[in-house]
Amino acid sequence: MRIFLALVALLWSGGALARVPTGPIDQFIDRALPASGAPGVAYVVVDGPALRSGAHGTVAKGSVRRVTPDTPFLIGSISKSFTALAVMQLVEAGKLRLDDRIAAYLPAFRGKASGSITIRQLLDHTSGYSTVQGNRAPDRDDSALSAYAARVAAWPLASPPGSRWQYSNTNYRILGALIEAVSNQTYAEYITAHILNPLEMRDSFVGNGNPPTGIAIGHRPWFGGKRAYDASRTSAVNAPAGGIFASANDLGRYLAMMIDGRDDILSARGKAMMLRPASDAAPFYGLGWFIDPASGTAWHDGLVPGTETLATLSPATGKAVAVLVNANGGIGFGETVELRRGITALALGTDYDGEGARLWPKATYLLVMALPLFYLLAIGWAVTDRAALRAKSGLAGRFSLWFPLVAMLGVAALLMLIVPVMFGGSIGTLLLFQPDFADAMITGAALGVLWAVVRLLIAFPIRFRPR
Repeated sequence: MRIFLALVALLWSGGALARVPTGPIDQFIDRALPASGAPGVAYVVVDGPALRSGAHGTVAKGSVRRVTPDTPFLIGSISKSFTALAVMQLVEAGKLRLDDRIAAYLPAFRGKASGSITIRQLLDHTSGYSTVQGNRAPDRDDSALSAYAARVAAWPLASPPGSRWQYSNTNYRILGALIEAVSNQTYAEYITAHILNPLEMRDSFVGNGNPPTGIAIGHRPWFGGKRAYDASRTSAVNAPAGGIFASANDLGRYLAMMIDGRDDILSARGKAMMLRPASDAAPFYGLGWFIDPASGTAWHDGLVPGTETLATLSPATGKAVAVLVNANGGIGFGETVELRRGITALALGTDYDGEGARLWPKATYLLVMALPLFYLLAIGWAVTDRAALRAKSGLAGRFSLWFPLVAMLGVAALLMLIVPVMFGGSIGTLLLFQPDFADAMITGAALGVLWAVVRLLIAFPIRFRPR
């Protein structure tokens, strides 16, 4: 069997992986890459037995080293499909069952409300853990997946298991701990031995927190441009949810395996199960893959600080595509979404009309960027017009002096607490992915309160009397 798998992998890794020198995809990238502001992009297209790949740009802003189809990128949440595949391998090996409760394998869940969560519910994001919970960074004390799982076992659930779909990284970190407990290997050892090596994914590896070398460096938005981000901040605890590095060519081998209809590292039946809705509560999510019933495709994107990725499978047509970009898109400006979706549409032969003008995101970005300047001008105006502030009297005058403080505290709470939740996390999460936007929010919130306080200090000056 191992010899057969090696021969299959060798056939996939042959001359069909040569770079396509010209074509609609490359012409599209020539136009879309500069608009995105990203330093580089790599892609791979699976079309039946043929794999075609290409790359444009550099591994880092200002670098002379070019991105190639063999350059590893941090693929983010596409890693979840690897974790789901590993779980399915263990199911087929008879070491666990999808509808078993997690408490049967991880003792920390026994006697807890979370102990009733099944493996299937972790895989399809119906466990009850929320998106916000999943976006919390692992604690420094979580040096291992088992320690993380033991801590989150005591967390309150946002909803009863199986009742509601909520995308949560927590689910897949717990699954990583499950893989380790059942296989008696670390997550990295298991993924390497059972997925990466059999598919000859030689330029791929599981992040473990150590600084990787030879990768595409991630970049984040920074006031109209992109700034490099230290990708060595990956952790072994986050690997099952978003910490695998892979090249475009290697992902081509992986995607080809997922749609080849063969029994190899997983049975054809197991692959098909992964690519259809997992439960009534998750009609658009399978086991590690989003499902689009209308188009007959399965897909997963990846979003980590500095990198955005997209992998799409079309089993009925025998096509698949992966796009890797070493930058986060901005809000309205310098977005990468059109680059990723445009390449995907061209590869699959589907229609795509672009993202349009994106006026609301642009207006939101510009408004937040303008807040600090607005409040600085308002503070300057208050100092200049201090006589008018001191002349305010009566009930109306007192209200006009004190109401801005209440209003600005409300605005600060909105910016620091409510808006980040709308983005699926906290202000810390926004600082990771949109540092310029988050910095402007924090500065605007602080200056708004300062403006209100300055008005009060001017209207009611504190006089110090000598003793």
